Amino acid sequence: MPTTDGYGQKVPYPVMSDAPNIELAFQGAVNALTKQTVLRFANANERSATLMGAFAAVPGMLSYLIAEDRWDQFDGDGVWRPLTPGAWKPITFASGYTAFGGSPGYRIVNGCVEMRGAFQRTSGATFTTNTEITAFTLPTEARPGTARSFIAAATFNVGFSARLVTRVDGTVTYSIAHAATFIYLDNVRYSLA
Repeated sequence: MPTTDGYGQKVPYPVMSDAPNIELAFQGAVNALTKQTVLRFANANERSATLMGAFAAVPGMLSYLIAEDRWDQFDGDGVWRPLTPGAWKPITFASGYTAFGGSPGYRIVNGCVEMRGAFQRTSGATFTTNTEITAFTLPTEARPGTARSFIAAATFNVGFSARLVTRVDGTVTYSIAHAATFIYLDNVRYSLA
């Protein structure tokens, strides 16, 4: 009967009193060690198709997804969570708004959303003041559990700022008290929970 490793990881290995069956003797050790290493898959679909039945994912398991270029951890609640930043995804602005140079976007990092870039009115005109207006809507994956509010830099002048609010329905609104022409998103970061 095999015994297990001294580190308490339940990795079995054969002992001298075991019946001579090299395939069976090492199958348990290989399976036990493999699930405790970083598993590599072409993508999340291959991982889902492979890790099932007797080889289902267990809490603490790590995987690397080649196509996504991402490390994930399987948590106790049965969900794969990214350990590395996800790719930046572009923001689709509401009618009348556009990027102010660069590539405004969002990404999800360990259960938090980060944003980057800046936006402006498509016409280049100053923002409407003292009114809360929707600038864009985030997809379901990036929506907070409760509304979050941020102060964001606006234009280049000292003291110009706007209030941004991300809502549970994904809408991101702004309100500004002065005639600015663009608003930065770079300091927006919030938990999805």
